[in-house]
Amino acid sequence: MSQYSPEPDDVFAWIDDAERAREQAGLVRTLRPRPASSLLLDLASNDYLGLSRHPETVRGAREAAERWGAGATGSRLVTGTTELHAELERELAAFCGFEAALVLSSGYAANLAAVTALSDRGTLVVSDAGNHASIVDGCRLSRAGIEVIPHSDPQAARKALATHEGRALLVSDSVFSVDGDAAPLAAYAAACREAGAALVVDDAHGLGVLGEGGRGALHAAGLAGAPGVVATLTLSKSLGSQGGAVLGPAKVIRHLVNTARTFIFDTGLAPAAAGAALAGLRLLRREPERAERAREVADRLYGRLTASGLTAARPDAAVVSVRAPSASAALRWAADCREAGLSVGCFRPPSVPDGISRLRLTARADLTGDEIDRAVETILGTAPAGATDR
Repeated sequence: MSQYSPEPDDVFAWIDDAERAREQAGLVRTLRPRPASSLLLDLASNDYLGLSRHPETVRGAREAAERWGAGATGSRLVTGTTELHAELERELAAFCGFEAALVLSSGYAANLAAVTALSDRGTLVVSDAGNHASIVDGCRLSRAGIEVIPHSDPQAARKALATHEGRALLVSDSVFSVDGDAAPLAAYAAACREAGAALVVDDAHGLGVLGEGGRGALHAAGLAGAPGVVATLTLSKSLGSQGGAVLGPAKVIRHLVNTARTFIFDTGLAPAAAGAALAGLRLLRREPERAERAREVADRLYGRLTASGLTAARPDAAVVSVRAPSASAALRWAADCREAGLSVGCFRPPSVPDGISRLRLTARADLTGDEIDRAVETILGTAPAGATDR
């Protein structure tokens, strides 16, 4: 039995110790409310295509709110499903090349839904070590047997699947959010076919950037619509809105409607978010060059920064990850960038699986050449000692 018996007014005293430990390690996180408009050049958000403030996306949100109201009013199985949700699902599935889609309140909820609804105690779930926290949490909640394999290792996946008799699935990001590297989807799919396992892929960072016209990493790999493949994605990155979705065979989607707890017991996605996502999707379909532009910007940022001596991972999509000497150095570097007018992401443990802190840059499709120059100059000009190899 625990010996911890604090005074009634000191029940959370342990939090003080935890806070001190975070401060000493340079791992304190704080909320920083941003104004409606800012002079900062934004390379921190996930607004890959620059659609969050596009007039058409904003108009889609406004018109949906005016027609359907501010909230969904309930879970989607009660009153939370509107005709707008169904329209968004049809167009998402058609655009990405899948039979059906199901929209949820977030990409996090979509991953929890897919992993938990497609597994049980007798299932083996094989998970890439670089997977997003939402996949990790889905694995934990699934009550399945979990085997974490080394990052982007198809042979390890094949070996893990071969040891299990019964239902199995392999779960992976398509593009990993820390370094921006792409998963070996074709090899993962081959391993799944050999073992008779399902493949579940989180395409949050692939939609809008990879594949023909931004149709996603699974489309690029020739796996969209395959019978044993399920995709999850978010509406909050390339589409400039909020929410998530699961795409796959129609029978998989029907199964999620009946079994996925983050769908059944959650209020439906707000109409404004559904309207904005639908407008963003239609804009991407009409302007497919935005996907290629995002990749071009990523390549330019990577080339300029590494040529100047910084260590960065070669981007496979729109994430450019620049390594920092330490967690405290990364935090100071990001703060110095902000003071110089540039907003960048700062990834530190536990958000990074390898324990190496980074600046994380978003290569937005709407960045101009001058803005790219300004970003590079600011990052180089504020780089801490030990960040470059020169």
